[in-house]
Amino acid sequence: MINAAILNKKRVLFGKLSHLLDYPDKQFLNERYITENLEFAEPDTRMHLEHFWQFLKSKRLYEVEQFYAESFDFTKKRSLYMTYYKFEDARERGQMLAKLKFLYEMFGLLAVDEELTDFLPLMLEFYEAGDWYMDERFQDLQVSFGVIEDGTYFLLQNLKEEEHPYASLVEALRIELKACMVKKEGSAYVE
Repeated sequence: MINAAILNKKRVLFGKLSHLLDYPDKQFLNERYITENLEFAEPDTRMHLEHFWQFLKSKRLYEVEQFYAESFDFTKKRSLYMTYYKFEDARERGQMLAKLKFLYEMFGLLAVDEELTDFLPLMLEFYEAGDWYMDERFQDLQVSFGVIEDGTYFLLQNLKEEEHPYASLVEALRIELKACMVKKEGSAYVE
């Protein structure tokens, strides 16, 4: 189960991770943007964001943009579309995309048609901007948590294999998702 109060406190952090996992802009080259306003972040998340900043700080914006495009736009191995790893282009993927779209709309976020609903930055933006807090249907968010957990597991393995700097952001995201879960006795979570 998801702890609504913890997820609500981490809205800004999920927005930051959404932004950092999306196509780069000028804020990427701002240390304060990346390393500040982390009062609700887990300690390891701060470390991973600092590590990501170490990668960015000597780069120009066009270099980061090029690196991002080469990293995520031209390979299926590092897809930011979270259902791709499980379903590739099977019909079940379309059904999951429709479920996610319904979930976003149920909580007041209209997914724009320019991105598929399993695009990781869009999914994280939903945690920041969706009107889900104190809603009786809140636990329906478990669907999106599951999609992100599955997709980021494979994405992280592929990024770590290449010692890719974006692995730090995916690690931070997985830490934060885990922190939002209500731990039941005897349960374990995938790292």
